[in-house]
Amino acid sequence: MSVPNPVGRVLLLGGTTEARRLAGMIADEVDVVTSLAGRTTDPLRPAGETRIGGFGGVDGLARYLRDERVGAVVDATHPFAAAISGNAAAACAACGVPLLILRRPGWTAGPGDEWHRVASLPEAAGMLPRLGRRVFLTTGRQGIAHFAGLDGCWFLARSVEPPTGTVPRHLEVLLDRGPFTVAGERELITRHRVDVLVTKDSGGSDAKLVAARELGVPVVMVDRPAAPDAVTVSTADAAASWLRTLRR
Repeated sequence: MSVPNPVGRVLLLGGTTEARRLAGMIADEVDVVTSLAGRTTDPLRPAGETRIGGFGGVDGLARYLRDERVGAVVDATHPFAAAISGNAAAACAACGVPLLILRRPGWTAGPGDEWHRVASLPEAAGMLPRLGRRVFLTTGRQGIAHFAGLDGCWFLARSVEPPTGTVPRHLEVLLDRGPFTVAGERELITRHRVDVLVTKDSGGSDAKLVAARELGVPVVMVDRPAAPDAVTVSTADAAASWLRTLRR
């Protein structure tokens, strides 16, 4: 689906698969710039223009929207990127720029799942000692410090880049980037004798959750923060359709 250019420049707050897909769909017809946070040294580059780094809070983002004459913003960041999502909502409101949130749906427990939903990473860490001792940690490298005080647990932490700062005493880091398969996740969990999985409700591929269900491994699921009050869609196709409506 191509989108005629009805709105001028589109700012796409990216870093997700959905953001890259949307950029690829609209880059030939719309002046789109994808903003990446810059937390990884070798990010996957979307189609169109890319900028790296923050804006300097709400005021900085509002200034960028005005200076660059941005006609619409699509927030397709990770569901847990609450700070930039809040800034985007405030800046768009201040500038009168239409805002769309593109969020893939979260996960839902099914038959055979043993999920323990929590509101935060510290709450997840507090729950671990009674659930297991060999932990598969897939919450991203920035959250690993919350588990540093659990000396009685062994952790396998998977991330795109090595963690920095305080880490658990017994930690093995697996540097890898998805997508992952159910067979691969099942083999990984079995080989490391994992007895509890900790993850964030980010949605998308659920291979690790399927593997955990098959192996009877409990899951500590960190709930995503509430999204700003804005029009929200769950697919890149729907986001492209929303951009099309702005020309009417």
